[in-house]
Amino acid sequence: MALIKSVRGFTPKIGKDCFIADNATIVGDTTIGDGCSIWFGAVLRGDVNTIAIGNHVNIQDGAVLHTLYQKSTIEIGDYVSVGHNVTIHGAKIEDYALVGMGATVLDGAVVGAGAIVAAGALVLSNTKIGEGELWAGVPAKFIKKVAPEQAKEINQKIAHNYAMYASWYK
Repeated sequence: MALIKSVRGFTPKIGKDCFIADNATIVGDTTIGDGCSIWFGAVLRGDVNTIAIGNHVNIQDGAVLHTLYQKSTIEIGDYVSVGHNVTIHGAKIEDYALVGMGATVLDGAVVGAGAIVAAGALVLSNTKIGEGELWAGVPAKFIKKVAPEQAKEINQKIAHNYAMYASWYK
């Protein structure tokens, strides 16, 4: 059974029809929308500040979400895919964005709607990634604008597939 823990008077709120893996950890001031999936070994640590996750978001295996005390929060829009072993620290990720496996997104960064952060990328603090842009590298840099059809194929397909995968565990 997942570890869901109150801290400093905050108890996580989890929406309807969510899959929470047995060894996921969800702590404190964390709100998860409807239809989300939080996978094996993921840690959402809302102990020092707020983590707000929209609807139909998948937080994949080993991901860590955390913030800075009294300085940064995490906001994740709808239909966002957060890949395996991603670290998000105090950033905003907008609707249908994709953060690839092993990427790190630091405090104050914004990943625009439909954008892609490539696997292994390091998005530095306060970086603004525009809607539909692909960023990659260490540190992450703009690579190209992603065609709307390509973004739909990649980002939306992954987000919707994860809803299907989660249904296998219910």
